[in-house]
Amino acid sequence: MDKKLIAEGRPAEIMLVDDNRGDALLASHAFRESSVQTNLTVASTGEMALAMLAGEGEYRGQRLPDLIMLDLGLPKMGGVEVLERIKSDIRFRHIPVIVMSNSGAGSNILKSYQLHANAYVMKPADLQKFREAISLIEQFFFLLACVPSQNIDA
Repeated sequence: MDKKLIAEGRPAEIMLVDDNRGDALLASHAFRESSVQTNLTVASTGEMALAMLAGEGEYRGQRLPDLIMLDLGLPKMGGVEVLERIKSDIRFRHIPVIVMSNSGAGSNILKSYQLHANAYVMKPADLQKFREAISLIEQFFFLLACVPSQNIDA
């Protein structure tokens, strides 16, 4: 696990922003099977994700995620707008964001990287490949790479 998370003695905090219950359940199951201890929070809308990040209302006191997994196809406020808001807010722009989408459209990929997404991953249709994708993401961000600490001074 990431040395900073070990030093803080806590599981990795992951926010999944996806309105598809099936995908959210698959991700939840994949993270439960993983070698890294995680807390997965699911936001079914972009508005909910931004409220969670800002600690508004019922989300007051909630930890910031160490990683955000963001679907582009959200109702009302789309994933591109959510990404733009996250990366333009100094409080959240340090959080790695992985765009996960069913679309491999070049324009979506380019726009996501222009808005400073840290990765763009096509959602695998196959259950086993979906689990493998989650495992690879987790291994990269929590075993290989270092994510910013919740404690700015750390």
